[in-house]
Amino acid sequence: MSGKSSELLNQIDKAALPAHIAIIMDGNGRWAANRGMPRVAGHRAGIDAVRAAVEGSAELGISVLTLYAFSVENWKRPQAEVATLMSLLKEYVNKEIENIHRNNIQFRTIGRTVELDVTVQNELKKASTRTAGNSGMVFNVALNYGGRAEIVDAVNRILENAGENKEPVTEAAFAKYLYTAGVPDPDLLIRTSGEMRISNFLLWQIAYAEIYVTEALWPDFGKKDLYEAIIAFQKRERRYGGLEPHLVRGQ
Repeated sequence: MSGKSSELLNQIDKAALPAHIAIIMDGNGRWAANRGMPRVAGHRAGIDAVRAAVEGSAELGISVLTLYAFSVENWKRPQAEVATLMSLLKEYVNKEIENIHRNNIQFRTIGRTVELDVTVQNELKKASTRTAGNSGMVFNVALNYGGRAEIVDAVNRILENAGENKEPVTEAAFAKYLYTAGVPDPDLLIRTSGEMRISNFLLWQIAYAEIYVTEALWPDFGKKDLYEAIIAFQKRERRYGGLEPHLVRGQ
């Protein structure tokens, strides 16, 4: 670990960590373009950033990490790029799952994964099954994911299970039908590459999340950047719609 990373790590209050961190991974294409390389090079370089985010979060004791890997809109990209992304996904899962398992991390996916190629589905199922009994950090990968699609899917599941029960649907009841049911909503949403958008990500769940935007392109995102985001989070005053501020640090 670099001296800068160690210095930042020492500034983090381990008693006031965000329970759930969600990250919009952005900037692979620009990273590659800046180096005169094809976009695929940026996607491949981004794998190292995924590893850093997972390791850094698990080492700190974060309960849930969710990474936005492939959106429902990403199908509009050139077919060759989509094929490369899926190939890299399979490669990552195949190479990393044993390390994830050894570190007691539970691998999960959220999104309309049944629409992915069957070979991709098989790799994801093997990874989820392999780590299902682990009790450490939950590592969610959002694939073929869209926030609006998730809400639509939740409504349809409610309708399917309604039967004769015509009771009003509460927010708590609705949340049980989301892809993320059973885990806390994100406290901290990180977006790389300096873009000020949430890009249809976890629309229901980030209602009160603190948003942190970094100029770092995703392939350059390392533990140092993760620590900086958490330190910034711990300096925020969270109001949850109320008048009285709630300081994260020392809560």
